[in-house]
Amino acid sequence: MTRLTRRSAIASALALSACGQGAKSQPALPPIPPLKSLTRFPIGCCVQERWLQEPDYADLLAQQFSQLTAEWEMKMEYILREDGGFQFDRPDSIALFAKARGMALHGHTLVWYAGEPEPFKRLDGKGAAFANAYRNYILAVVGRYKGQARSWDVVNEPITDDGEHLRESLWTRNLGVDDHIVRALEHAREADPQAVLFINDYHLELKPNKRATFMRMVERLLKRGAPLGGIGTQTHIDFDLPQGVVGAALKDLASFGLPIHLSELDISLGDRFVPAMPGDRPKRQIAKYTEVAEAFMALPERQRFAFTVWGLRDSDTWLHGPSGQRPTDQPLLFDAAGQAKPTARALADAFSGRA
Repeated sequence: MTRLTRRSAIASALALSACGQGAKSQPALPPIPPLKSLTRFPIGCCVQERWLQEPDYADLLAQQFSQLTAEWEMKMEYILREDGGFQFDRPDSIALFAKARGMALHGHTLVWYAGEPEPFKRLDGKGAAFANAYRNYILAVVGRYKGQARSWDVVNEPITDDGEHLRESLWTRNLGVDDHIVRALEHAREADPQAVLFINDYHLELKPNKRATFMRMVERLLKRGAPLGGIGTQTHIDFDLPQGVVGAALKDLASFGLPIHLSELDISLGDRFVPAMPGDRPKRQIAKYTEVAEAFMALPERQRFAFTVWGLRDSDTWLHGPSGQRPTDQPLLFDAAGQAKPTARALADAFSGRA
């Protein structure tokens, strides 16, 4: 993890301050219509339970979006305690909020290579006991939200960063490389026959070799009769991603005929972005949001499952956190005060056909 120096931290703070002062002198943008009102498919946003306690945040979220994804509180790392028990307090709170506001719920995620909790580590190498615990966990979690969660990321990020192989993990070691995915899909289908079941990964647009490996995996799973119902492409991208790359990826992934979830969209302004300095990055970011929305709209209507952005306000982005380390980035649709940015207008125009 990169450590910020004191000097860089001060520079970042000054840059943000200057940006804020500049923003005050700019004319206010006209309001945008609710994004959820512009499409037949759900417009989603990821959330953390603590943010739902902020009235302004909650109202803006429900006004603009029609589907929620828990950013991390429906992952095994939160739900499964070290003693083997389950904690559902925060997932339940997110689910109840979605129900109260008339929003759909997308479950994220059941199995992730990076999540290796202690109860499963204690069963490492124990054959049937490990397999039974795997099934019981999936049945418990999916079963709890049966009838409310319309969909699940059943397996998250199965392909290596270099794009050449499926990842090795606690799950592959005990259940097999493809078999752990097949089992997870089958157990989720057992728990909720109506939920749409996804495999979700990132950089499928940035790395064609990773996309090819992902697609070969999907083909194997379908040939085995696994109940895979859709493909999730996260779409964490930068403002300078080459033109046409996202559209080409979506076209490839759609070739299976399965629904496509553009599942974790944000468009970074890049490393070491200084908001107070002039440049064309924000304009290119706006254009990239338009391009992504238009590429998704170009899919057959029946394959447009949902369009989800990974955070509501710039201040909520994971890119500011320990894993992202881009503390001045502004990758989302609303600023820290909850005001719509030109990126939000770009999506509204694209969904309305006015881009």
